[in-house]
Amino acid sequence: MKYFQRGTHYFDNRQYDEAILELDKAIKIDSSFLEAQMLLGDVHADDKNFEKSVYHYRKAIALDPDFFPQNFYNLAKSEMQLNEYDSAKNHLDIFLSYQTRTFDIRAKAEKLRKICSFADYAVKHPVPFNPVNLGDSINSTDDEYLPYLTVDDQTIVYTRRRLMRQAGQMKDYNEDFYVSKKGDGKWKLSVNMGSPVNTPGNEGAHCLSPDGMYVYFTACNRDNYRGCDLYYSRRTGERWLPPVNMGTIVNSDAWDSQPSVSSDGNTIYFLSARAGGFGKQDIWKTTRDERGYWTAPVNLGFEINTPESELSPFIHPDNRTLYFASEGHPGMGGTDLFYSRIGDDGKFQPPVNLGFPINTSGDESSLFVNAAGNMAYFASNRKDSRGGLDIYAFELYAEARPAAVSYVKGKVTDKASKAILEAAVEVIDIASGDVAASSLSDKVTGEFLVCLPSGKDYAFNVSKEGYLFYSDHFSCKDPKAMKDAYHLDIALSPAKAGEKIVLKNIFFETNSFDLKPESFAELNKAASFLMKNNNVVIEIAGHTDNVGDDKSNQVLSERRAKSVYDFLIAKKAETAQLTFKGYGESKPVASNDSEAGRAQNRRTEFVIVSVK
Repeated sequence: MKYFQRGTHYFDNRQYDEAILELDKAIKIDSSFLEAQMLLGDVHADDKNFEKSVYHYRKAIALDPDFFPQNFYNLAKSEMQLNEYDSAKNHLDIFLSYQTRTFDIRAKAEKLRKICSFADYAVKHPVPFNPVNLGDSINSTDDEYLPYLTVDDQTIVYTRRRLMRQAGQMKDYNEDFYVSKKGDGKWKLSVNMGSPVNTPGNEGAHCLSPDGMYVYFTACNRDNYRGCDLYYSRRTGERWLPPVNMGTIVNSDAWDSQPSVSSDGNTIYFLSARAGGFGKQDIWKTTRDERGYWTAPVNLGFEINTPESELSPFIHPDNRTLYFASEGHPGMGGTDLFYSRIGDDGKFQPPVNLGFPINTSGDESSLFVNAAGNMAYFASNRKDSRGGLDIYAFELYAEARPAAVSYVKGKVTDKASKAILEAAVEVIDIASGDVAASSLSDKVTGEFLVCLPSGKDYAFNVSKEGYLFYSDHFSCKDPKAMKDAYHLDIALSPAKAGEKIVLKNIFFETNSFDLKPESFAELNKAASFLMKNNNVVIEIAGHTDNVGDDKSNQVLSERRAKSVYDFLIAKKAETAQLTFKGYGESKPVASNDSEAGRAQNRRTEFVIVSVK
């Protein structure tokens, strides 16, 4: 009894080693000391030594199963941590057979029993999983977690939690962002992102925009704001600008954290403990309106959120697949990783557990999936970690992959002077006219990077005031035919007489001058250019290939040019700004001996006649 009382005292004060020492002395004197066996089960469970907790709970039950029926419940919880789900389910059934249990603990036991049924199936049907440590350039003896990569897989930003000082049992940590870039296919040694984003305080729970130009993150009690809020910072060259609080429309008086931004930059998913949710922490989203302002956040609803906590939302650049962690959806017993896709009705479908052994009886709290959709990144303290949490990568199995996303990467310059230009870069869904992705080329380097989600055809537009815009087309309807990446160095022509561009997204019915609806996105851009540059006079030039007779081709080219002219006039372009002319087959830009060449010759051009 003396050893038992001492063990109880140490356990109450969470001094587990001392408690175990005293209780071991007690059962060495009397192995049938049931209460000591029970308490040793509790101590080892709290200390996460589940093999020993299972051993002692079983000893206590063997001595007298009816003495304390909750031993069956406690035993089942420890067995779940060891993936012994069949045995755990049996012990929960025994516990539930005792009719005197309180409603609260019965409800918990019934929930655990459902978890055991799911987990037992998951363990017997594992998914492919072979995680690889990212190595010493990324990981250290400190904790590293929450990795985010740019859409081209060339830059990674993550959080490192460093031990600053330790005095006795007191520890002081600091969270900062670190950046690494690839060179020759390998990650270079990461560096601290530095000020003004990193401070002596803690920064964490971040996301990187797919183009790498923005970082959104969480900071607490910063810049005279109270609580934990969402901030963002924009990069110019290698320098990050001072962070900006996202404001009271987005942030609340409660805890707001863990943002994830869509590839078009117009939706942010994040975590919040604000009022009006379904549980402890819910996933919400805010969207940008037509004026560029963030709107009041909307809860994702009961399909995603539960009465328990959801964590770490990550919206893939396909803008349809959401990965997140949850304590409430059926899982392996701890916090599990799930994915949900937006259906054709615009709503999230029921979440799917990523399965065992990606999920375990422990807590899996976050996941990042690259743009191609084949590789996933997460943090874990596995046996080969450099210390604490390390960042790992693994090949994601096919069923859990999002739609593949390619990208366009390049540089924007002035055609005449070769100077670097900051220009607007847009990827537009030709079918709907919606902007699928947008960015600005870096004003220091001229570089840009934008996503191309699969399954659609896109108009690509680069524009800057005082310059003729650039037009291109990318067909991504067939994922198998997509390139992994597209590289373009774009030289914008100053808006002066003689300069011209080909409108690559103007489409007509075969042997017709009727514009296809897919042309409207490009034509709207042309109308916008005319309104912003009302001192420019444009000739719309129509051209054909050499198939058919000269006269028919001449007439067709004139009518097609006139169709474009009429559309722009209907869009309020000034008649004084526009002329049109057909050139038939007289000005080929490629050989008509191949279909590819003839396709280039069938074109509509925007030619600057004069600048007033």
